[in-house]
Amino acid sequence: MGHSQAAKAESRDRVLKIAARRIREEGLTRPGVAELMNEAGLTHGGFYKHFTSREDLMRQAAALALVDGETKMARAARRNREEPRTGLIDSYLSARHRDAPGTGCAVVTLGAAAGRGEAEMKEAYEKQVRSYLELISGTQDGDDSDEARADAMLTLSAMVGALLMSRAVADPELSDQLLRTVAARLKGAPVPS
Repeated sequence: MGHSQAAKAESRDRVLKIAARRIREEGLTRPGVAELMNEAGLTHGGFYKHFTSREDLMRQAAALALVDGETKMARAARRNREEPRTGLIDSYLSARHRDAPGTGCAVVTLGAAAGRGEAEMKEAYEKQVRSYLELISGTQDGDDSDEARADAMLTLSAMVGALLMSRAVADPELSDQLLRTVAARLKGAPVPS
C-alpha cells in the first residue's frame, strides 16, 4: 500500500474509532459529520473520500463498537481463571464500566436504535448478542445444554438491563445498588446491604 493509501486508511480508521466512541456515548443521531471529522483532525470536505454517507459511517461505526465489546467481554472472562463467569459479571457490572460509556458495551447503547433500525443494523446487533450468549454459556464448564443457554440469556439480559438503568437513574446510591444487587444475584451470592 502506498503512502497516500496508507494515510487514507489511517484517517478512515481514526474517524471510525471516534464515531464508535461517540455513538456509545450519545447514540446514533447525535454526532454530526463535521464534528466527527473535526475531532479526527480532518476537513468536512474529506468525508466522502472515506464514506458514501453519514448513514454509511454510522453503520460501520456501530458494527465496530459492537465487535469491540466482544473483545472486552472475553478479556474480562479470562481475568478470573477459576470462575470466568464471575469475572465477566464483575467487570460488566462495575462502576468503571458504568462510568465509561464511550468505551463500554455497545449492546447497551445501541439496543433501542437496533430495534428501530434497518435489517443490517439488526443483524449486526444480533450477531453480537449471539456471540455474547456463546461466551457466557462457554464460561459454564463447557456445558452446551439448553439450560446453559437459558442461563446465558438471563445473565446477558440482566447485565445489559442493570447497566442501562444504572446509567439512567439520577440517584448515585440507586445506581450503585443496581450494579451490586444484580451482580450478587447472578453469582448466587447474598445481596449486599
